[in-house]
Amino acid sequence: MGVVQGDWHEFAASGELAAALAGRVAEVLREAIGKRGTATLAVSGGTTPGLFFRALSHERLDWAKVTMTLVDERFVEPTSPRSNAGLVAANLLQNEAAAARFVGLYHRADTVEEAARLADKEVARLLPLDAVVLGMGTDGHTASFFPDADTLPALLNPAAKANVLPAHTQSGIEPRLTLTLARIVEAGFVALHIEGQEKRAVLEAALGVQKHLPVRAVFDHAKTPIGIYWTP
Repeated sequence: MGVVQGDWHEFAASGELAAALAGRVAEVLREAIGKRGTATLAVSGGTTPGLFFRALSHERLDWAKVTMTLVDERFVEPTSPRSNAGLVAANLLQNEAAAARFVGLYHRADTVEEAARLADKEVARLLPLDAVVLGMGTDGHTASFFPDADTLPALLNPAAKANVLPAHTQSGIEPRLTLTLARIVEAGFVALHIEGQEKRAVLEAALGVQKHLPVRAVFDHAKTPIGIYWTP
């Protein structure tokens, strides 16, 4: 397979990117509500999406008909500062979007494996997702598809039946819960939100010769073109 081309959207500043991505996601959600009466959205955590979350929270649509979930989550209580659920609650489930329903991946359980089984059942009711917004690390991971994840082949199996699986990594610190590649790539709209020259270089490498980087699998198996939203 040769070089994979992404659908690039480049912006001069983070605020411009956040507004554009929020507008596009809101458009997708409105279309889904118009067709089915409901819409589903999965978002990622980390340090990058804060501005996007706040911009999306002000978009006008029938948020009471929207259900949000997470692309991945750390196996920590929602009150933890490292919780993606907490990040979403503080930045996205606000303003207009306060009316949306939220289904997290974390469940209080003895093991992350048991928590993943519980999350799997809840996520099954949301599928297929209308929109997914991914992030990416400088190691080429997206979702919790870390290069050193002990279950990486299962996570990246495009034919997987599982919706949510656990992931144990050294680089990820805590155990993780993550949507599988199979569920991400079947979404109606998938965007990758990255910022900075370093991440652009990593992504370009992944889309070129370094196809072993986990993020490449999303591009290889997606049902629709992946929108790349990038700013320096």
